[in-house]
Amino acid sequence: QVQLVESGGALVQAGGSLRLSCVASGRTFRSYAMGWFRQAPGKEREFVAAISWSGGSRYYADSVKGRFTISRDNAKNTVYLQMNSLKPEDTAVYYCAASERGWTNAPYEYAWYDYWGQGTQVTVSS
Repeated sequence: QVQLVESGGALVQAGGSLRLSCVASGRTFRSYAMGWFRQAPGKEREFVAAISWSGGSRYYADSVKGRFTISRDNAKNTVYLQMNSLKPEDTAVYYCAASERGWTNAPYEYAWYDYWGQGTQVTVSS
């Protein structure tokens, strides 16, 4: 069983930056692909970004491409989401997710992930 704990959410003004962190328990973190999703009030959970176990492959939603960067530090069992040029429409609860299924051409699929964190709130004011 893997436990994921997100942190770093906050209230920030439009144009600002935040870095989210997700720490995973377990010694096999380096074998997991990791992803970030978000869910705004009244909306479905949507894919944000994903990274392969080695960090060699990354995938972004079009809405965040060029503004967000996903990275990982396997020595620290941590995946990060650097968010720049934040917009009010980025406001959501952000969730970290882990998949033990290798890599895929479709890391945006919710069902591909096996473990989920509890989420961290990001609020962007205009």
